[in-house]
Amino acid sequence: MTLRGRLTTAFLAVVLGPVLLGAFFVGSTVVAVDRSRSTERLAVAAATVRTSVDALCQQLRAAADAVALTGDRPGAAGQVVSRGLAAAVRVTDVAGRVTYASPGGPPEPWRDCSTAAPAAGPVRALAVRVDLRDRSGGPLGTVAAAHPVDPAFVARLAAVTGVAVTLLDDAEAPVRLAHTTESTGVRDAVLAAAGTVDGERVTETADGRYVRRVGPSAGQPLPLVLSVPSDQPPGLYAALVAAVLVAALLAVVAAGRLARVTTRPLVELAGAVDRVALGDLTARVPVRSRDEIGRLAGAFNRMTRETGTYVAALTSSRDQLRGHLAVLGDTLASTHDLQRILRVILHSAIAATGARAGALLLVDDGGVLVAQCAEGLDGRCPPEERAGPLRVPLGSGVLGAVAATGEPQRGRAEPSAVPPGEPSCRTYVAVPFAAPGATGAVDAAARADAPPTRPGSSEPASPAGALGVLALYDRLGADEFDDDDLVTLRTFAGHAAVAVDNVRVHEEAQRLSLTDPLTGLWNYRYLRESIRREVERANRFGRMLSVLALDLDRFKDVNDTHGHAAGDAVLAEFARRVRGEIREVDLAFRQGGEEFVVLLPETDARGAAIVAERLGAAIREAPITADGHGGGAPVAIAVTVSIGIAVYPGHASTGQEVLDAADDALYAAKAAGRDTWRIADDRAGEERAGGGRAGEERAGGGRAGEEPVAHGRADPPAREIPVPAGALSPEDGMPRAGAPRQPARTRPEPPDPVDVEPHGAPAGPGAEPRTAPAGPGPARPGTSGGASSGPHPPRQSRGR
Repeated sequence: MTLRGRLTTAFLAVVLGPVLLGAFFVGSTVVAVDRSRSTERLAVAAATVRTSVDALCQQLRAAADAVALTGDRPGAAGQVVSRGLAAAVRVTDVAGRVTYASPGGPPEPWRDCSTAAPAAGPVRALAVRVDLRDRSGGPLGTVAAAHPVDPAFVARLAAVTGVAVTLLDDAEAPVRLAHTTESTGVRDAVLAAAGTVDGERVTETADGRYVRRVGPSAGQPLPLVLSVPSDQPPGLYAALVAAVLVAALLAVVAAGRLARVTTRPLVELAGAVDRVALGDLTARVPVRSRDEIGRLAGAFNRMTRETGTYVAALTSSRDQLRGHLAVLGDTLASTHDLQRILRVILHSAIAATGARAGALLLVDDGGVLVAQCAEGLDGRCPPEERAGPLRVPLGSGVLGAVAATGEPQRGRAEPSAVPPGEPSCRTYVAVPFAAPGATGAVDAAARADAPPTRPGSSEPASPAGALGVLALYDRLGADEFDDDDLVTLRTFAGHAAVAVDNVRVHEEAQRLSLTDPLTGLWNYRYLRESIRREVERANRFGRMLSVLALDLDRFKDVNDTHGHAAGDAVLAEFARRVRGEIREVDLAFRQGGEEFVVLLPETDARGAAIVAERLGAAIREAPITADGHGGGAPVAIAVTVSIGIAVYPGHASTGQEVLDAADDALYAAKAAGRDTWRIADDRAGEERAGGGRAGEERAGGGRAGEEPVAHGRADPPAREIPVPAGALSPEDGMPRAGAPRQPARTRPEPPDPVDVEPHGAPAGPGAEPRTAPAGPGPARPGTSGGASSGPHPPRQSRGR
């Protein structure tokens, strides 16, 4: 049963109990009073009957004595009858013979007033007998005076007593009626009730009449039944039942209302508790009163608000930490730019611990900790240190001691006790990180408060195993960093150690396996991997990928005329110029001999044509200087290049197909007279072509999507390649080829698929300065490589 049901039942029990008891009390009282009054009336009526019958008997006795005392008995008898003292007088002798009888006397039998025994039959008259004696006292006979017992006599008794009187014809059962004043409808009920009465007790009939038997007894020999109707109001019980039903109905309504009003806040509270149990901390309970339930509802609302705040804070902290770890994981997986990785690690560590400032320092070859990235250190470092990165010698100060010993430190620092060269702070925490092979030994030693040892040895580890230190300063909202912050910082330090080690190993491996030793460009092996990856990325993000196939015109003549050394010099210079004309995200490869390939991510056909025009001009306009044959004087060698262009997905659906399409376009450029470029036929068979040497338009002066202007040669005009719907930029902030470059982010975010500067952007005085290093090298600070589905080598050039 619900609480509302229990409260309703309790209320009904409390309300209806007294009502029912009251109704029972009223009914019982009315019945008791009525019975008492009726019994009293019957008792008075019985006394009145006895008195009346006794008076009648006394009157008959006086009449009989008067007749017996006179000598003229017939005359005396006539006078007695005439005066109404008796209805009849009868004189008998000793033998019992009637000597005189008044005419018109009542029929036999006569009931003697002194008899108390039950009558043997119906009573016709009441009589009193007086003995006649002579002067000597001898018996002479009897004188009897009688009075008839008829309906008139019974009616007179009823009138005297005020009750209904019934005369029975026999005192023995079955009860038979002689004369009565009862109405016809109740006679049978009265006789039936009289048959159940023993003595003069009062009984009750089914229709509510009270019955009492009187006599026969001495002085009242008549078998009489007296009855009176009940004095209780008619329909009393119906009225009581109706009153109880009405009271019950009102009680049910009132109980339901009160129970609803009482339990509604509890029901709302229970519902809110269920919602909270299911995770909905926005559940609130209306406060409808200021009683205990109202206070309970208010306390519940405060509890849920505070719990929601705590859960929101915990969720935010968890999500923030997950986000930082996700960014860190994505960064580690998508790039080998060490500076970018370290910046993400430091930013994530600061955000996860709530620090105001921090720095990540690496050990250089000279045994000095050098800050690779820092945040919030403005105004904290000494003036002499502000011009360059923070530098701390190993073993010096807090940071140097952490790097040298491998033991993390945290605590407070008084302004006067800050080690020289380190940032000023109130609180700090610093953890070391070493190469992955030495991390376990260093951490175990730190936990055991012992100096770190080399793996598999009991000798202390040398500082050479330490890679750097991650330090944070002045935690927000707390006095000091705690053990949880130390554990979190160790996690990020471990990532930093893995990142540094991975970058170093990766750079060396790529340098050895993926580059061409002569030109410094990527080799054919990496071309196969890169074209697959770039095609997958273009397909995944709905982008375009342009492929340029380049071939030096008549390069065999260069080798034959000037020698292979000069040919190698031409190839190296050609590669340098190619690197100088492409973007950071573009990839240049030496496919073999004098054949080269350039991948232009997120570049459409027009942008690729601009790059081709730019490369052709860069090679054509400045002859390449090389040593003469056999070590002779330097000679200027004029070189031109033919270029074939293919675009994914416009010309092919796979990486190999787009390479083949670019190669076919290269052959078309060769057939068109060399020193030009051609766009491959699309899959519908439409020819795409463009101008070559005669073009005066420079790629650096236009934007992607502008039509290169043909000049001096009647080459077929270039036409725009239809871009399929899948190549449209989604709503993710990624630029399209030819679109303005997006502004730099102000905070580390999960890496985008590629951060592409469109081909055709102005390369004049306002353009970003770029340099072209001689070949692949370590990743540089500030560069941002594109995301990849596998290992991605450092970019080959920052210039166009």
